[in-house]
Amino acid sequence: MAKKGDKRKIIGLVCEACSQRHYYTTKNTMNMPDKAEMRKYCPVKRVNAKQVETRKSLGRNVVPVRK
Repeated sequence: MAKKGDKRKIIGLVCEACSQRHYYTTKNTMNMPDKAEMRKYCPVKRVNAKQVETRKSLGRNVVPVRK
């Protein structure tokens, strides 16, 4: 069960080599406010390429406000 006030958000990582989203992960927005960058394997190009956090909203980050 998630803790109240959890600051972790689900993000998608877009490959710079092929511009597709292959990986999803979470990040703490309080500790890391800038874009996340990682070097991960791209199965399309078959190389290790830079994966950058996408700006597009995934829809799962929205938490409804409780009354």
